[in-house]
Amino acid sequence: MNSKKVYLAVDLGAESGRVLAGEFDGQHLLLNIVHSFPNGPINLNGSIHWNTVGLYEQILIGLAKAQTEYGNSLVSLGVDSWGLDYGHLDAQGNLLGLPYHYRDSRTGPMIEKINAIVSKDEAYARTGIQPLFINTLFQLMAEKEQGQACLNQSDHLLFTPDMINFWLTGQKGNEITMASTSQMLNQQTRKWDKEFLEKLAIPTDMLGELWEPGHHVGAVIGGAQEKIGCQNLSVYTVGSHDTASAVAGVPATGGQDFAYLSSGTWSLMGIELPHPLCDQESADLGFTNEFGIRHDIRYLKNISGLWIVQECRRHWQSQGDDFDYGQLTSMAREATSFQAEVDVDDSIFSTIGRMPEKISDYCRKTGQSVPQSKNETVRTALEGLALKYREVLQNLKYKSAKSLETIHIVGGGTQNELLNQMTADSTGCEVIAGPIEATSAGNLITQMMADKELGSLEQGRELIAQSFELKRYEPNKSSSWDEAYGHMLEIRKSEG
Repeated sequence: MNSKKVYLAVDLGAESGRVLAGEFDGQHLLLNIVHSFPNGPINLNGSIHWNTVGLYEQILIGLAKAQTEYGNSLVSLGVDSWGLDYGHLDAQGNLLGLPYHYRDSRTGPMIEKINAIVSKDEAYARTGIQPLFINTLFQLMAEKEQGQACLNQSDHLLFTPDMINFWLTGQKGNEITMASTSQMLNQQTRKWDKEFLEKLAIPTDMLGELWEPGHHVGAVIGGAQEKIGCQNLSVYTVGSHDTASAVAGVPATGGQDFAYLSSGTWSLMGIELPHPLCDQESADLGFTNEFGIRHDIRYLKNISGLWIVQECRRHWQSQGDDFDYGQLTSMAREATSFQAEVDVDDSIFSTIGRMPEKISDYCRKTGQSVPQSKNETVRTALEGLALKYREVLQNLKYKSAKSLETIHIVGGGTQNELLNQMTADSTGCEVIAGPIEATSAGNLITQMMADKELGSLEQGRELIAQSFELKRYEPNKSSSWDEAYGHMLEIRKSEG
């Protein structure tokens, strides 16, 4: 008799999606990628959309493969995705058009329109969220201003994981970690801030019941059940915002204070707090408050991340130099340290294209040495990231009064060992890197807690720590990092 339990994680990213199986034998959690598929924006008549229906079809294919492979060992599934984006359903449950992509240009002028009605300070005090043009709030404001039919006819607004859950089970609701990214929840009440939305004349009847992670949505039914070939396969809400699941998947043990760093195209650096910090200083420091999987707060800052290196690679590829990331890291190792200090969050680095030239332009504008080789360019970018992590960590320590002597790095960026060591050296903290698959691991242990297989998040993190290979980096003390950090701050001050 097979006593193994298998839980399924559906993990949707902006470039790809996957169905993963978590095989639990009572002591360890083994991940197996069952099915993977591409994802990306679709340009229709000048607007950018997601093919959510196509993603759902691929999810069904993956779930059917898992059913064939694991059969009666399957217990449940949970869905996580990138944040902010959503679809509208009419009263009959029909999807009203393809959901928009968060980078669609329709939201451009909406921040100013909203600030003219409700001040930026009041909006932050209510929602605890930084006002980014990609936020759900500004997307809905654009629909209202443009008189789009989907908003007027909407009976339910469902975020991407909510939509998948509805198609699988027929049940409608909004998972709360995802909803918290929208800039439409009140941080104090943990409910939709309808008073705030009504000031903006944004309809609120379409906003559904808020579900906590671990909520039993229902069993897979109807056509989905038939296509998968399953019986009594449960669907649970997880941290449906992928960062919420990634933070749940941090292998922190022993109850120590720690900072987490979800490292990839973007870096999200933060801490877990019992209550939100929605004060003006937090707003000015760029921190945002998002809900975690156990009624807590992910107090974090969004940092540019490995985007700069990725864009350098893409530029060099276009010129015929096709380096992989391992080669780029090796090149950076060979370069001289601290040729220049760049602020990776400077707006010059936020757009696509010509990234090596932008790094040179920044150095020239700030009176620094310009990188003379690809090696120096990559090293300058990585050192800039490590310096930014130091700055954010110091602000986290200041706002939380925590010592934060350990940084847990999770996600794809854990594979960059040079950056991991730079982070330890820059911050003076021990760095623990891994797992790469923290988002899926966090998704899975949330289901296991709902299934009573695990008694707490602490037990789940212990399971992750003993199931995945982790690598530790101890800081090498050097005054060079102190000098570079001071120089970066001086440059920013002189730039105004």
